[in-house]
Amino acid sequence: MPSHLEDIKTASRFLRGSIAEGLADPVTGAISEDDNKLLKFHGSYQQDDRDLRDERRRQKLEPAYSFMVRARLPGGVMTPAQWLAFDKIASDYASSGLRITTRQTFQWHGIVKRDLKPTIAAIDAALASTIAACGDVNRNVVCNTNPVESRAHAAAYAWAAELSEHLKPKTRAYHEIWLDGEKLVGEAAAAENEPLYGATYLPRKFKIGVAIPPLNDVDVFSQDLGLIAIVEQGELVGFNVSIGGGMGATHGDPTTYPRLADVIGFVAPGQLLTLAEAIIAVQRDWGDREERRYARFKYTIDKRGLAAVKAEIEQRAGFALEPARSFRFDHNGDRYGWIEGHDGGWHLTLQVESGRLLDGDEARWLSGMREIARVHTGDIRLTCNQNLIIANVDAAARARIDAIVAAHGMDGYRRYSGIRRHAIACVALPTCGLAMAESERYLPQLLPKLEASLDRHGLLDAAILLRLSGCPNGCSRPYLGEIALVGRAPGRYDLRLGADFRGQRLNQIYRENVDEAALLEALDLLFARYAGERALGEHFGDFLVRTGVLASKKIALEVIA
Repeated sequence: MPSHLEDIKTASRFLRGSIAEGLADPVTGAISEDDNKLLKFHGSYQQDDRDLRDERRRQKLEPAYSFMVRARLPGGVMTPAQWLAFDKIASDYASSGLRITTRQTFQWHGIVKRDLKPTIAAIDAALASTIAACGDVNRNVVCNTNPVESRAHAAAYAWAAELSEHLKPKTRAYHEIWLDGEKLVGEAAAAENEPLYGATYLPRKFKIGVAIPPLNDVDVFSQDLGLIAIVEQGELVGFNVSIGGGMGATHGDPTTYPRLADVIGFVAPGQLLTLAEAIIAVQRDWGDREERRYARFKYTIDKRGLAAVKAEIEQRAGFALEPARSFRFDHNGDRYGWIEGHDGGWHLTLQVESGRLLDGDEARWLSGMREIARVHTGDIRLTCNQNLIIANVDAAARARIDAIVAAHGMDGYRRYSGIRRHAIACVALPTCGLAMAESERYLPQLLPKLEASLDRHGLLDAAILLRLSGCPNGCSRPYLGEIALVGRAPGRYDLRLGADFRGQRLNQIYRENVDEAALLEALDLLFARYAGERALGEHFGDFLVRTGVLASKKIALEVIA
């Protein structure tokens, strides 16, 4: 029997539901639970401030409802004018500045119901959109963070943008509800359809990422569909195709698990859209619509078998994939500082802790980026590691950009430890309804304690991937961290260790459901061993596997020729 959400989608009239009526209801700050499920397809989640729940309950008030809004920004690329528009939206409607997500886009939090429609309309006016930023559809397509490093990088980004546009839902509901578009009635309404998704869309969310070796900065093997750009003689000749990645799991349920994608072949650029449609169609028709925890593409593949899924994809696409071509990844972090592009333009990558853009005591991100956006003539890019790039800067303008960055304290990456430079944390409490423990708010407390331990052992500059997650659902890709904390309860986490620095090996549980004292003690002992026994250039995760601290896991991913 289909899950309740499948019934909601079926009855929604292509994502309309009664969202418009709920927005107009002045009695409550919320919308109905069914409409909240549909709202995700439009790029928004209803949330409430969990810090205030108990007090409001005592006062016999409804929860402090608000909405998170997420933009769809393929590859995380925007103009300075769009940055200024997004900044203004944050100041006009949101409660906590701008947040860079782990999918190269922005989230705005704390938007009250009466401001939800003006917020989405303002995003549209800035020539962006929120449709398909959430929901059971293909989400924001992520891409290598510096598309103008070479002509091949630019070509790969262009394909990412085309995939995003080609695979977005076709429903007119978005324009009707948020942009006062003409409502479909009569024959026009009856004729509306979704040629790819159908009336019930996908069983669960679907994620696509494009990586350009040797950098795996999008964690391509965590994607439902990963595309590994193959560049020969400086030209993009196609993509290796990987399928079945996914980070979500449930504590205590071994039937749910994180999974790395498997490489199934190579596709030429001209066949990419057809292939992507075929892959999504297989998941649409074969995915589990009865139990949502098994509805991601990874479970479809494991249930049906990788070879069978590949054969079905090829049959629907109308062509066979070529054998996968050789590639190698070096790391999956960001490269900070200035990098010169192929055309003489310069690109400055800055680290933003947990992706939070606020004006604080040490760094004034909103003010600084506002000043840069007013004078910058290139573009601005977001990364999957929650950082940003001031891109396409003329050589003559570098000094001016550097001065603004320094004056606003935005150059912390120059002084940061190796682990701080490679740390990611999800939002978690107080707004995420799934959070079991702190993440973003805990990171600034945890890092100094880890840095003190690393410093004692002479490891302060060691590059170590740290991932924090408030729950096991994996938005911060914790299962790909050399060190990861996955929330169990307030102040308690699973300590996971042993992923590699290239995003090609999952980590393992090392200590389960422990408090801070226990995890710090365990890590201090391991840091001491690492300092004394590591091989030259050996990363922390590889050391743990080589020395037998953790059981050996496969590093080479399965390739179906």
